[in-house]
Amino acid sequence: MITDKYLNRSRVVRGLMEGPLGEHAHLYVERLQRGGYSLEIGHRLLSVVRDFGFWLGATGRGLGDIHEATVKQYLTERARHRPRFRGDALALVRLLSILREANVIAHRPVPPRDPREDLCDAYSRYMARQRGLAPSSIASHLWFLRPFLQELGITTNADLGRLSGREVSLYVERHAGDGGSTTTRIMCSRLRVFLRYLHAEGFITTDLTAAIPSIRRSGEARLPSFMPIEGVQRVLDGCDRSTAAGRRDYAILMLLARLGLRACEVARLSLDDIDWRAGQFTVRGKGRKIATMPLPHDVGAAIAAYLQHGRPRSDSRRVFLLAVAPYSGFKGAPGIQTVARSAIRRAGIIGPGRRGSHIFRHSLATDLLRSGATLTQIGQLLRHEQQDTTRIYAKVDLDSLRPLGQPWLGGEQ
Repeated sequence: MITDKYLNRSRVVRGLMEGPLGEHAHLYVERLQRGGYSLEIGHRLLSVVRDFGFWLGATGRGLGDIHEATVKQYLTERARHRPRFRGDALALVRLLSILREANVIAHRPVPPRDPREDLCDAYSRYMARQRGLAPSSIASHLWFLRPFLQELGITTNADLGRLSGREVSLYVERHAGDGGSTTTRIMCSRLRVFLRYLHAEGFITTDLTAAIPSIRRSGEARLPSFMPIEGVQRVLDGCDRSTAAGRRDYAILMLLARLGLRACEVARLSLDDIDWRAGQFTVRGKGRKIATMPLPHDVGAAIAAYLQHGRPRSDSRRVFLLAVAPYSGFKGAPGIQTVARSAIRRAGIIGPGRRGSHIFRHSLATDLLRSGATLTQIGQLLRHEQQDTTRIYAKVDLDSLRPLGQPWLGGEQ
């Protein structure tokens, strides 16, 4: 980590202090210190900012001339004389942010607001208030809604009133092939919810949901992908627990494999959610649902090992942090899915259709079913709302289903 002793001796920092950015250089240094950056990375970032300051002075520019276009011009000039690194641009983006927070330079101009955003904001408030959806779920709805509004030329409430069922059905026909069947099904579901909202709030006089066709859920026809218990153990054993990152990944995988947590639930796990004395923890699941689960000894030991010997110092209350500075929690499920995919690849596991975190959930349910657990018990562990969701695991218990099969009239094969 960057220390005051290093700062007093660093020629890079002294050069930065002497340049046009010198008066505000301490703000940048403080940001790096709070982020827990190593000396090597900190030196690299500070040298880029120092060089940028020298370039400003050499070209007759001052603080008032600093903005995105200036940074872009400097990076172009810099690339002519030295190798280009992705961190160079990020170092100067951070500088812009710091100077704007301190009101040293002008804030970035706000682009003209799209009038459709007023419709999206009203819909977002409705979904949060009436349906209790989490921000991530609302974002999913808006992701499908924005192109729908744009393509149909809808910008105001009056435009909504002129919406017809034919326009809706033609839109779905045009975009049904943009992705796979799952994407199409989700698009139809999201638009159907939006049309119900329009009718309930009086924006349209007719319920247009019938204009959207029902898309068959193709996943119900497939067996859920899973790994045998030996494969799961191989993935766990593949974590190098002599390193901080390995201890973190092992604890994450234990939550996925032993308790069947979803990726988003692992990412949200907070230090305040774990009750070590009671041996339990709080899970913040889908739809803002909260559940209390027991913390098995082996899972708790894996988490404790990471907290004691792997987790960097950070102001974040998230249990699991990124392995590189700035040390913050995972933003959501994608980071946990990346950890799972890397671990599966490292273990040499091939074949499963889903190589992300959810395959551990499927594998746990399959193993429990084959060990004699009932579908009701599995549904309670996985916190399924509907029994149909759990029932898909009966398909993979082929040993139990085989005696129920009837002899084929054609004889043995």
